[in-house]
Amino acid sequence: MRVEYINPFVESAYNVLKEVLNSEVKRGEIYLKPTSMSIMGVAALVGLAGDVEGRVLFDMTKDTALSVAGSMNGENFTVFDELAKATIQELANMITAQAVTKLHDLCFKFDLTPPALFTGDNMEVSTNLGEVEALIVPMELGSGNKIEVNVAIRERVK
Repeated sequence: MRVEYINPFVESAYNVLKEVLNSEVKRGEIYLKPTSMSIMGVAALVGLAGDVEGRVLFDMTKDTALSVAGSMNGENFTVFDELAKATIQELANMITAQAVTKLHDLCFKFDLTPPALFTGDNMEVSTNLGEVEALIVPMELGSGNKIEVNVAIRERVK
């Protein structure tokens, strides 16, 4: 997995989270996971196709999702309702749109799927990407909340 594919997603997640939450965001230590993995409770998944193929997953606990949705909407969420779900999907849209703009500027060409939202306990997401591992970049949001930016991308096999 080339770092040119990863950095725009990491930078965009950092910038967008800092802006929409209006608070400090810290990048945690990067690590690898298999592409088949459990999610923390709420995950927005964006698929990539074109010069590269794969997916980007924004993974968080339900409490973090409620906190983020509340911050973005200026209200307190206690239930993960349709507005909260739409807000997390919009967050994924904002981050991936900024990252894709950077990647297109580097002459990479690909399309995105709209964010799909997965919620629940004991869920696992699997990607049929062969030997590709997912690179995980935790974004610590304060008060114990974090979002893991989970990127599994490879150059398209032609």
